[in-house]
Amino acid sequence: MRQPNTKALLLTILVSALGFTSVNAQPTTTKQPVYKDFVGENPNADADIKLVSDYVHNLVAGDVDKATSMLASNYRGYGPGPGDSSTVETVNQGWKQSDSVQLNRKNDFVSATFNVKSGDLAGHWVEMWGSYSFTENGKDVRFSYQYSAHLKNGKIDRDFLYYDKLYILTTLGYTLTPPAK
Repeated sequence: MRQPNTKALLLTILVSALGFTSVNAQPTTTKQPVYKDFVGENPNADADIKLVSDYVHNLVAGDVDKATSMLASNYRGYGPGPGDSSTVETVNQGWKQSDSVQLNRKNDFVSATFNVKSGDLAGHWVEMWGSYSFTENGKDVRFSYQYSAHLKNGKIDRDFLYYDKLYILTTLGYTLTPPAK
């Protein structure tokens, strides 16, 4: 009885697999999307950066009504946590509360802007990276933040704000209590 040639069988399988792979591994002619396909220059860059800067300056200066007039009626704000959100009314109330207890407020920031060309995030965006400080109950607080604002029809219609809320609370003297067992 004749034994199969194992080496020949493996070589045949290997050559077949390589041939199959090379047929399927042909380069595509479809253009891969690049950054400039999705994001471009904001045609209203100066005006949009001014609007967002004025909004933040007015909040810090305590002119909350003027600041919230720069928000669209359907405005939604998000952050710093995933469950945190706000409306024009809650922004107005929150900053008026802060204005009543915070002293020596200061804010330094840099901004950039861009235009998202399509999709859910389409439109003009202003990014802000800054440092905010204030004194409350004799305690000085200073923290960094990142703020992203979407503009539509000359108003901020949504924004996202990120900062370390726990740091602020512990600096002000609050403590965490572990949940009861």
